Amino acid sequence: MIHIKKIINTCLLACISILLSFQNLSFKDQQLKNNRVKKAYASHWATLQNLLVDKQINKSKFDLYIRVFKQEGVLEAWVKNKTQNGYTLLKNFSVCAKSGALGPKRKQGDGQVPEGFYEISAFQPNSSYHLALKVSYPNKSDHLKTTASDPGGDIMIHGNCVTIGCIPIQDEPIEELYVLAVEAKNNSSSVYSDIYPFRFNENNRQLLENCKPELQEFWKNLKSSYENFESKKVRLQVTVDSKGNYTFNSK
Repeated sequence: MIHIKKIINTCLLACISILLSFQNLSFKDQQLKNNRVKKAYASHWATLQNLLVDKQINKSKFDLYIRVFKQEGVLEAWVKNKTQNGYTLLKNFSVCAKSGALGPKRKQGDGQVPEGFYEISAFQPNSSYHLALKVSYPNKSDHLKTTASDPGGDIMIHGNCVTIGCIPIQDEPIEELYVLAVEAKNNSSSVYSDIYPFRFNENNRQLLENCKPELQEFWKNLKSSYENFESKKVRLQVTVDSKGNYTFNSK
């Protein structure tokens, strides 16, 4: 009996030691324990570092901001130095499959891709779709504006090219984006990911003018943030009022 207790205690101490050593690792080091992430770094990090340097971005300490446009099928990766306010476009990625229609996600099972202001809330290196970055849907606005008891969830930016409400960009592009997101997160940065129905420009004016009043009001709310970023390349702080509408403030 005493011998068995010693074995159990030894195993417990070993498990605690492993857990503590893992907790002492940086976020990046934890991610690199996964073979998919390790391969993504081996394939893309050197090229991405060169691209960051070309954009005059500190490759060791930068912020990442993601913008998605559903109509255009484009995901933009923007970066900035910690000491700067304005972002620089680093790279565009093609969204390779679409789900639902233009307009926000309002309930579980509607097949819609959300529209609004989010951040990357989880990293999933073992995703069934190669690698995945979880979008923080539903946010406070989504909860207030949902049309059902369950607004849904588990919205991802991921690899492969299938989707029911997610944002797929195929495997190689998600490897690049995932590496950039790990680097930003490793420097204690939130990775914001804003999703728009379309670019609020002259080409899409009819989409905004000819939609239902409720949807038009929602889109005009998004439009004010879009226009500010287009002119200043600064992402405003986002809050939500009691009705679920977005409000924006300068940092």
